[in-house]
Amino acid sequence: MNKLIHRLKENFFRLAASGWLSPEWYLPQCPTPSELKGRTGKLHIEIVSHCWNYSHFLAYQLSSLVLYPPQNCRVTATVFYCPEDETTAGLLQFFEKLSPPNVDWNWRTLPRRQLFRRGIGRNLAAKATKADWIWFTDCDQLFHRGCLDAINHELQGRSDLLVFPVTVSCTPLLEQNDPMLRATTKPALVEINTQDFTPRTHAKAIGALQIMHGDVARSVGYCESIPFYQQPVDSFQHTYEDRALRWLLRTQGTPIEIPGLYRIEHSAKGRYDAEKTVAKFVRKTAASFSGRKAQTQKAPPTTRYEERRSA
Repeated sequence: MNKLIHRLKENFFRLAASGWLSPEWYLPQCPTPSELKGRTGKLHIEIVSHCWNYSHFLAYQLSSLVLYPPQNCRVTATVFYCPEDETTAGLLQFFEKLSPPNVDWNWRTLPRRQLFRRGIGRNLAAKATKADWIWFTDCDQLFHRGCLDAINHELQGRSDLLVFPVTVSCTPLLEQNDPMLRATTKPALVEINTQDFTPRTHAKAIGALQIMHGDVARSVGYCESIPFYQQPVDSFQHTYEDRALRWLLRTQGTPIEIPGLYRIEHSAKGRYDAEKTVAKFVRKTAASFSGRKAQTQKAPPTTRYEERRSA
């Protein structure tokens, strides 16, 4: 019965966020761009990830911050994890000893059932952030050469509630025995071959591409006004909260183009208990379609950051 009630509530909020209900039911007062301050200079950006049995991906994300630290902005890398995941805990201990310039580590523990609902950790980070902008991402995404400084440039003076990178370069769907994933069996700095990735475009602030204005985060949190998305769960959940967040903020996000953003795609979603076989088939089909689409699309437009760099 509890599973049935959970599924009914989940479907209710997915429908509500599709436009069936007004967001004013759950967030009557939403900040507007005119109320926000556009900050300039060396911005403070917080990057928030969750990790449960995904240390082989997190190693690439944290390595990218060590190998390609920002020069023109300050980054706080926040990782939510559970000490029961000893492999992730060991990886964080390894990176704790490294001190890349302009990067601060921020490891935050959560009980397993709270970690499994990413909306909980994201809300905790949103309410506590001291950053100018907070990026809710996933641990299979990494920030290569020039990426973070490009973000700093693109966010200068902006007063958007929510922005998102249009283009992310992705691998094909990798199996668990792929050499890229086996390279992280022990804590170490790891690097990618950028030739293994293909650009993919997005039309809204989904999943790992949600960059929220810091004042908005501190004001309304991350789906804090929807109690369902703040309840602990027994298994790792898909992040339907991103749709609810866009609904609450009354925006799909403002698109920006930045270079150097990469994501490792993988077929085995071991964190999720249900419907593994069906989900794996759907992911492979979607990735195949996206790959064909990416091959025919035009090159992304030149960004203001790239124009300045080439001048």
